[in-house]
Amino acid sequence: MNTPFSDATISNHFAELGSAFYTRLEPQGLTEPRLLHVNAEVAQLLGLSAEQWQSQSFIDMMAGNQALPQGQTLAAVYSGHQFGHWAGQLGDGRAHLLGAVETEQGFLEIQLKGAGLTPYSRMGDGRAVLRSSIREYLASQAMTGLGIPTTQALSIVVSDDPVYRETIETAAVVSRVAPTFVRFGSFEHWANRPQQLRQLLHYVVDQFYPHCGTPGLTPDAELVQNMLREVVRRSAQMVAHWQTVGFCHGVMNTDNMSILGLTMDYGPYAFIDHFKIDYICNTTDQGGRYAWFRQPSIVHWNLARLASCFLELCPEPELQAVLAHYEADYLQQYHLNLQHKFGFDQWLKDDDQLANDWWHLLHDHQADLTLSFRSLSTVFEHPDAWLALFGNSQAAQAWLTRYQQRSQLNQHSQLERVQQMDQHNPLYVLRNHLAQNAIEAAQRGDVLPLERLFTVLRTPHVWQEGYDDLALPPRPDQSLPALSCSS
Repeated sequence: MNTPFSDATISNHFAELGSAFYTRLEPQGLTEPRLLHVNAEVAQLLGLSAEQWQSQSFIDMMAGNQALPQGQTLAAVYSGHQFGHWAGQLGDGRAHLLGAVETEQGFLEIQLKGAGLTPYSRMGDGRAVLRSSIREYLASQAMTGLGIPTTQALSIVVSDDPVYRETIETAAVVSRVAPTFVRFGSFEHWANRPQQLRQLLHYVVDQFYPHCGTPGLTPDAELVQNMLREVVRRSAQMVAHWQTVGFCHGVMNTDNMSILGLTMDYGPYAFIDHFKIDYICNTTDQGGRYAWFRQPSIVHWNLARLASCFLELCPEPELQAVLAHYEADYLQQYHLNLQHKFGFDQWLKDDDQLANDWWHLLHDHQADLTLSFRSLSTVFEHPDAWLALFGNSQAAQAWLTRYQQRSQLNQHSQLERVQQMDQHNPLYVLRNHLAQNAIEAAQRGDVLPLERLFTVLRTPHVWQEGYDDLALPPRPDQSLPALSCSS
């Protein structure tokens, strides 16, 4: 058997930026690591056979005990705004980039999270616990299954090494995969140093946005505008997807915003069960800055912070002109998502009011977001089942009457409507209580609940026999409070 990645083409293109952008260092691996779970689809994308990812060599690489063949392990530096305030220098405090592997989708970087201290760990220990690692691992799979842009997870490796949090927990390392982990904060770090800022701009355009121009030939101001236009569009689309599945990120700081518009850095996130417009999933967020309804405006605020980095390379009016596209980009994706989820063949002007009233109906009844959307597809045949989700209220009946009248304007058939809705309204989402069940079982050495949840999240729109319990909302005794940033 070949050593994992021994036949792969490995690139260290981020390392080629130079030592100002990172620190070269080896991870602090785990003691006697064990493979808890592997994402076979991501492993296959990276060119790994089952024999390879089951090998001790793979486990050692993913635990931080063995380097990627030809890789140059490093931790990146960046800065950022946290909860609206400038936090200064941050960086990969518990992340190690191993290198990038060539795949049919291009080069994909592999990053270990939880493999020990770096110069950017600040007051942290550089470790991750099993609890938070499982949450990140499952979140990446959930978003992938929903078709929402995200970093992906390759594996979880565990150990009996103690980690000290509110209690003593055990250590784990989750390996993350993405084309790049460059973030808004990466540019913020160099905002007043035009030479390095220009170097990072050229790198990102050359590697990830080549259609935006040719560094060295295209004027920098034009490169900035073209790249920023792409980041605005992708970020707007990303948060529109979040809103329409009821996903709350919880820590939308600029250092947690991907330059590629990927959902990244999963911490105290949540998929809303009992819907509230002002739902907050993070106990650290005392002022509700990152509540569900504020997420689109926060993404715009973060984009403005990114744009301000380029004031020495591009005139402010041009930057403002690019940012002005955000609202239209967001609404285009938001309306398209709701068009699909409501089963409409087009979005009409008056549909905005119907949608606004929908969110208020969900909020007033604290109805289950996922099941309320899902059961709309059969509401003509089974209105009582849908109304029961809203306590058979008069308000729900009035909204349903308007919805049924609007649906009559469709040109496609009833069958096409149902098929469209079931393809865009998931039956299974990563509810907090399901993640907690998987965590508690894994802590006991039982990986089956994790595997069951991982299976349904792969195809969340398709009913799967034997998994009905994973489509149910939490019982009152299963509901979990908001989570903290340590989650």
